[in-house]
Amino acid sequence: MENQANSKSIILNYGLYYGLVSVILSLIMYALGMHLEQNIVQMLLGFAIMIAFIILASKKFKNDNGGFMSWGQGVKIGMGIILIGIIISALYTYLFTSFIEPDFKNQIIEKSIVQWEDAGMSSDQIEMSLKMTEDYFYLSLFGGMVIGGLVLGFIFSAITSAIIKHTEEETY
Repeated sequence: MENQANSKSIILNYGLYYGLVSVILSLIMYALGMHLEQNIVQMLLGFAIMIAFIILASKKFKNDNGGFMSWGQGVKIGMGIILIGIIISALYTYLFTSFIEPDFKNQIIEKSIVQWEDAGMSSDQIEMSLKMTEDYFYLSLFGGMVIGGLVLGFIFSAITSAIIKHTEEETY
């Protein structure tokens, strides 16, 4: 295939859009006072946004590529979009925890202590959990964002690509 579509521009554009939408969603949650909560609706909305951008970008690439897209190309596009979106979200999270809500770490720790007490943990267990949370807060926050986002991005990209793909070999 000589006139193959450029996946880089699609990845960059949709990755930027995905990152911006993720930041806007986070700002809305902050404005509503829900930035400390994790509920199923927020998670499902995040998944839906991720899947939507992967599907939109894959379809755009397939249309620009004469109706053809391999599974590997689809996964590459999906992972690229998610990686750019994660980088933007991580930068926003850094700005959020440093300037917008510098007390965020303490708020999370206070909420965690209440949850640990409600779960019946002993004071020694709470103290040990508290120390680990304080020591590894930012590593777990950013590491969880990157690893979780890339794993989910791969799963969603792989499934989407398997459904949308169309190769020249399938035409004959």
